[in-house]
Amino acid sequence: MKTDVEELSPTRVKLTVEVPFDELKPNLDKAYKELSQQVRLKGFRPGKVPARLIDQYVGRGAVLQEAVNDALPDLYGRAVQESEVFALGQPDVEITELEDNEQFAFTAEVDIRPKFEVPEYDGLEITIDAAEVTEEEIEETISNLRERFATLTNADRPAEDGDFASIDLSAKIDGEDVEDARTSGYSYEVGSDSSIDGLDEQLTGMNADESKTFTSTLVGGEHAGEEAEVTVTVQSVKIKELPELDDEFAQLASEFDTIEELREDVRKRLENQKRAQQLGEARDKALEALMEKIDIPLPDSVIESEIERRNEQLDQQLQMYGLDREKYLEQQEQSAEEYDEELKKDAHDAVKGGFILDQLALQEELTVENEELTEYVVSNALQMGVQPDVLARHLTENNQIPAVVSEVLRSKALNLVVEHVKATDENGDEVDLAALQRRLAGEDDAEAAGDEADAVTDENNEANENNEAEGEKADA
Repeated sequence: MKTDVEELSPTRVKLTVEVPFDELKPNLDKAYKELSQQVRLKGFRPGKVPARLIDQYVGRGAVLQEAVNDALPDLYGRAVQESEVFALGQPDVEITELEDNEQFAFTAEVDIRPKFEVPEYDGLEITIDAAEVTEEEIEETISNLRERFATLTNADRPAEDGDFASIDLSAKIDGEDVEDARTSGYSYEVGSDSSIDGLDEQLTGMNADESKTFTSTLVGGEHAGEEAEVTVTVQSVKIKELPELDDEFAQLASEFDTIEELREDVRKRLENQKRAQQLGEARDKALEALMEKIDIPLPDSVIESEIERRNEQLDQQLQMYGLDREKYLEQQEQSAEEYDEELKKDAHDAVKGGFILDQLALQEELTVENEELTEYVVSNALQMGVQPDVLARHLTENNQIPAVVSEVLRSKALNLVVEHVKATDENGDEVDLAALQRRLAGEDDAEAAGDEADAVTDENNEANENNEAEGEKADA
């Protein structure tokens, strides 16, 4: 097989492939075998019709076409591999020559990743947020924990802001009941402003077993956006009581015995969260800094595919939450034009960043081990709430393992960049990102545990040596 490469642009090539006809023999044999199963001729069982009769009744041209269609994917793959081009997307294939028993040739135009080298990235400078935990943040976290352990007790007074009222709601439009607006036993926090307009104002001052009717606009269901006569009935009013912030609460809400131990644990957890946020920000900014040093052309088709993928992903998410694109943009305070412009930029940056990380992985000769693939599957399965073996089977059956390998390689390449950047926080303090990565991965804890185990072993060995010395003295 002979392959010539013509560069149409920095991101697109044309492959001209000539194939000796003999190389099509396995595909011709397969075509005859499959057609033999389909052809029905008197005196021959399915699968036993001779090739000459298939040529006579079906036509040699149909056999050749079947064989060529079967051979093309493999021949194209070989041509790409021999040409050492990084093909992207589906090629535009055209058969240019097909002479029986003589020659077969085709061309394939395809987008490619541009050829470039990643420059030196050691010492890239980035600035990230500081990982400081304030006393206010600690108290807010503990306050949220107290909220989870709050109790509700009946109130012998009218409802006030902060109370929880058990209510029944119903609505009528033009005297007709609105079925999907009816609810019973709904626990609602007075003053939260989390339901229909006017409900909080009506509930304030109401006692148990009282009802009020008011006009409001429905926010959901078939009559969303329409005005209705809403009736609210209070079944009960309850006061939320928070537990005392003492050692007893610490024992109730955690595995700690004292409130100070709980507070220190909260501090450590918040620190780890901020460190993880720091590392995530550092990864983003390290890649941005590297991208600024590299200018490469990008295939329009690949960017369009990325835009389409992101739009489909957004539509799926909106469908899950019962929203449409118009309402989503309204919540984001964005126009359709602003959204499209932002999406185009994000897709451009994602494609460029992916190309750079792919090339860096190639230059640094990075590889992916089975343990790393397993770790990827387990981590993503936990995030998705499925069993790891279920996700692994899905990835295998849908031929997504190559995409997973690519993603892991890109992550390793980005880790390499992060380890070589010079990071300072907004306070001007230097941040050791390599040590931060090890800490968040638990490697420092493992090393510390190993050092502690070694120390214990040394102590035991020393004790054994002392015992042996005492024994020798006793023998003497």
